[in-house]
Amino acid sequence: MPSKRILIVDDEENIGRSLRLILEREGYAVNVCRTMAEFRKHPEARRADAYLLDMKLPDGNGIDLLRAVRQNGGAAPAVMISGHGTIADAVEATRAGAFDFLEKPLSRDRVLVAVKNALEHSSLKLENERLREMVGSAPRMIGQSPAWVRAVEQASMAARSDARVLLIGESGTGKELLAAHIHNSSPFSAGPFVKVNCAAIPTELIETELFGHEKGSFTGATNSRRGKFEMADGGTIFLDEVGDLHGASQAKLLRVLQEGEFHRVGGEQIIRVNVRVISATNRDLAAMVSQDKFREDLYYRLSVVPIRVPALRERPHDVRLLAEYFLEDFCARNNFKPKTLEETVFPVLESYGWPGNARELRNVIERMAILTPGERLTRESIPVELRLQRDSGQKSTIQEARESAEREHILRALEESNWNVSGAARALGMERTNLHKRIRALGLSRASGR
Repeated sequence: MPSKRILIVDDEENIGRSLRLILEREGYAVNVCRTMAEFRKHPEARRADAYLLDMKLPDGNGIDLLRAVRQNGGAAPAVMISGHGTIADAVEATRAGAFDFLEKPLSRDRVLVAVKNALEHSSLKLENERLREMVGSAPRMIGQSPAWVRAVEQASMAARSDARVLLIGESGTGKELLAAHIHNSSPFSAGPFVKVNCAAIPTELIETELFGHEKGSFTGATNSRRGKFEMADGGTIFLDEVGDLHGASQAKLLRVLQEGEFHRVGGEQIIRVNVRVISATNRDLAAMVSQDKFREDLYYRLSVVPIRVPALRERPHDVRLLAEYFLEDFCARNNFKPKTLEETVFPVLESYGWPGNARELRNVIERMAILTPGERLTRESIPVELRLQRDSGQKSTIQEARESAEREHILRALEESNWNVSGAARALGMERTNLHKRIRALGLSRASGR
């Protein structure tokens, strides 16, 4: 486990040297600054695990420095140090967010106890937040279809290592759900899980969103800001719709993946992080690489473990399980009386194509729950556009179901043969040329099939 990082701000050289010796002997990584200005320029200023701040500094007040740290999002505990401490000073420091207050001359044991308690309190706070998040919104792996079960199994196996995972699937299929499952099952689970929707951020802002920026680096940058990679240090960053990154951002992302370091927009200071990267896309990145729209080296860095997330139309038998779960969850969240779905509802829901996948199904179920006054949701509760499409398009629905089953069958044979078409053809009992035709007709590829 890496050493905890302690940053001391004290203008008295002897005090700084003594604190450094005391703490380094206990295994801490220690840095010392003598002024507020030096602190602001120090690379560990926003990444320390704890601060020791003198109340009176040559260029300001330690409490003001602590307030500035908190305003910039710094959450590490701070222990204030004073040579002429008063009760009023201690009260003001506590209100500013200080964990403890020490008076000079400093006792070795008192310093070590204060730092130890501050770090333990911080760790407990982070763990409580993580547990609350897990209890409140733990990812539920709903589904029993072979395609979904295989995706969950692959995600669980990938989670055990620090390997980068690329989730491939249509919008609304549950890629973010699987990413959260990987994080919670991984060695990085004690750290933060930071989500970034690359498609939702304007191109000109994506770099500052990912890597942060320094004060004055562009118009409107009135303060320095940490990027998502800094926020995810020690945890996982989830890059959703990673195929939407433009060329310059792809190059910077590649450097982070290769070297674990970057610098903020407008900054020169190198920042190093330890982050597990999970990315997701609804695009064919392999095709984008061949069209020079996505960097080949970045593609292979991201897709160490590619996992295909099946569309809902490929797992129609999971629609019932998902619908019942969505209804139960919606009623519980909104203090509704429990509602149930009649049997007549499921044939309609299972025969619909669900272009928006599980996300669309959730929206439909919630709409039905809101607009149905009784406690039983009937066929008439289903939005009329779904019922009409089912009544007028039964043949195409059956065809889709057949193709979905065929796709699943062929994919399994290909994966079991490590995408050796001849071997898969023998296992399927069909001619190799016919299998090639079906692979093309169903739009299968190794990138989309895993």
